Amino acid sequence: MLVAHTPDADDAFMFYGMLSGKVTANFEIEPVVEDIETLNIRAFKGELDVTALSAHAYAFLHDKYRILSTGASVGDGYGPVVVAREDMGIEGKRIAVPGKYTTANLLLKLAVDDFQPVEMRFDEVLPAVKRGEVDAGLVIHEGQITYSQHGLVKILDLWNWWYEKTRLPMPLGINAIKRDVPEATQREFLSAMRESVQYALEHVEEALEHAMKYSRGADKELVKKFALMYVNKYTYEMPKEVVKAHDELFRMGERKGFFARPPLDILFL
Repeated sequence: MLVAHTPDADDAFMFYGMLSGKVTANFEIEPVVEDIETLNIRAFKGELDVTALSAHAYAFLHDKYRILSTGASVGDGYGPVVVAREDMGIEGKRIAVPGKYTTANLLLKLAVDDFQPVEMRFDEVLPAVKRGEVDAGLVIHEGQITYSQHGLVKILDLWNWWYEKTRLPMPLGINAIKRDVPEATQREFLSAMRESVQYALEHVEEALEHAMKYSRGADKELVKKFALMYVNKYTYEMPKEVVKAHDELFRMGERKGFFARPPLDILFL
């Protein structure tokens, strides 16, 4: 099976048990590591059996993939932010975004009616803002907690916007599996994924050593903080409030005319 995750500490952390052999599975895994927008695009082509996927992208891919109840990245008190070199209004500005199909981009489109998106890789956003190539940048991954180290200021906190609207956790990323994978294998993978998340949470320092390969120069404490922000009780198994949050996100997107609200097909054990 081609199993894909992003080159980020939280994904590496949750997949450690499975990829290291600490969690055994009855199938062979061929790991693929790409940034989230590349994985979104590859999923459109149906190239990956299991993949990290933006919740936004799922709205267009529900005919090819179903959501796994384990592996979700959910914001709870934090999430993507828009940063700039100085405090300013956001309407009409050129904003670097980490991919058209990222959930962060969808949230920004829901929150701000008028801006000019400039697509680039997630790790190019902060440098582009610092160099003045764009007015502001939409920041995901560890950049959410390191932007101030780059001399930048937050001009929009999408978590605050989302929570004021919904009073729900913020859905961001999911793990999804191809529909043409046999049902029994889908369930085997989900079971192994749950064990992998549990293993990481019970062996934090061990899993963190693996995650440090994707630290991008960040120190261990920062990587640990970030990994545990996005690998938590929501990741182990999606609770009702996170299912509701995904449905609300898709309702909001449909009301804005961005896509038709997809069916929430979530595989639970």
